[in-house]
Amino acid sequence: MIVKQFYLNCLAHASYMIGDNKTSTAVVVDPQRDVEQYLQEARRHEWKIRYVFLTHFHADFLAGHLELQRQTGAEICLGAKAQTDFPIRTFQDGEVLEFGSVRIQVLETPGHTPESISLAVYDLSRSADHPHCVLTGDTLFIGDVGRPDLMASVGVTAEELGEQLFDSLRNKLMRFPDETLIYPAHGAGSMCGKNLSNETVSTLGKQRWENYALQPMTKEEFVGLVTADQPEAPSYFGYDAKMNREKHPVLDDVLQKSLTPLSLETVLDYQKNVAQVLDVRNAVDYAGGHLKESLNIGLVGKFATWAGTVLAPKCPIVIIAEPGYEREAIQRLGRIGFDRVVGYLSGGMQALMERPDLVQKVQRIGAQALAELLTTTHPPMVVDVRSEKEWESGHIDQSINIPLPHLAEQIHKIPLDGPVVVHCASGYRSSTAIGILEKAGRSQAMDLIGGYDAWLTTWGHHGQKLQSTCTTSCSR
Repeated sequence: MIVKQFYLNCLAHASYMIGDNKTSTAVVVDPQRDVEQYLQEARRHEWKIRYVFLTHFHADFLAGHLELQRQTGAEICLGAKAQTDFPIRTFQDGEVLEFGSVRIQVLETPGHTPESISLAVYDLSRSADHPHCVLTGDTLFIGDVGRPDLMASVGVTAEELGEQLFDSLRNKLMRFPDETLIYPAHGAGSMCGKNLSNETVSTLGKQRWENYALQPMTKEEFVGLVTADQPEAPSYFGYDAKMNREKHPVLDDVLQKSLTPLSLETVLDYQKNVAQVLDVRNAVDYAGGHLKESLNIGLVGKFATWAGTVLAPKCPIVIIAEPGYEREAIQRLGRIGFDRVVGYLSGGMQALMERPDLVQKVQRIGAQALAELLTTTHPPMVVDVRSEKEWESGHIDQSINIPLPHLAEQIHKIPLDGPVVVHCASGYRSSTAIGILEKAGRSQAMDLIGGYDAWLTTWGHHGQKLQSTCTTSCSR
């Protein structure tokens, strides 16, 4: 038996392939939507992918079950409580799938969602009594457990799911031996929990010792603990959870339709008709010149998460990218089900060389210059677009906090006239915020270079300028 983990850093998402050489059979668990890596792995081992499991209907990405079914004919498998509008094979609690040296026992582990399952995977050539590993989906993470507060929109409360999660952990997962490997569906950076580790595998014994949610406590204490201080869920989560239940176009078809070069005139027509023009270059290039009223979300960063947060999934999208990066942008949008890309600006920003009237630049300001402006008679408004928790941990005096997901709806708090300086932690989110402000007519918005991190480097938490320890030969 071979178990392989595939980790997608930009979504902090882990998927798995379980293969058996005796029967040349493979199972893929919680696949990402672009599935070529699983097909390559199967070809390398001469396996046939016969089954695709979803541990639940994921909210943070669109899974690749339909893609793998189309490519391989694999059965799509879920727990007994799952309901879809495409054919699936459901497994009851405790039911087993066995082939060659592999036994997979399906465990109903509701709590993150009602239909959540975990998969106990046995290598029968070693032991039929103790599993080699458990694929825990979003039920048990390394350092955390799945948040139970994402189903309120469909009438399931966080308290109800929290109680189910307590029982799933104590009565199902924690009964396995300490040496059992734990393979979750997410790691640090995922919004499906609040304390996820950078590690992508652990043992149950280590989690029993280190994981705050597995410590001895009452059910009531547990529910209070896991429902408190959860990060705000991105707005696209409900959309993706719904799409994962429904039949939808596969990614290859989306790419074929969306990889369409568009003239500048066509892009402007789309923009007039309320299409979302998305510039995926880095913040520095965007600041140097971009199409007016375009929005910047850089490919280098948590692109999909922020695209899902600030874009409307059902509204047409036009891409502006460095030539050669259009496919990557469309594919990464496709990973979260944002399939309404109508094309990309042919030639990228070069297409605007003869139209300087359509180009907008962003004024960028350093921490030293901002500090000086804040001491003047008419200082700029400083808008911190980090999360409320980040802001509370430290912020620039006189700044106001409007988290990026709420900037458009709270734009009235920012005056039309007068200078505004926007910042986040490092400059990634603030570049997106600049586009939102420009579109809303706040034309004097400036971006703080390096964000709050740069401010801290210069001024520290207390606003006192830090003394450099560099020598004259040191370059900064």
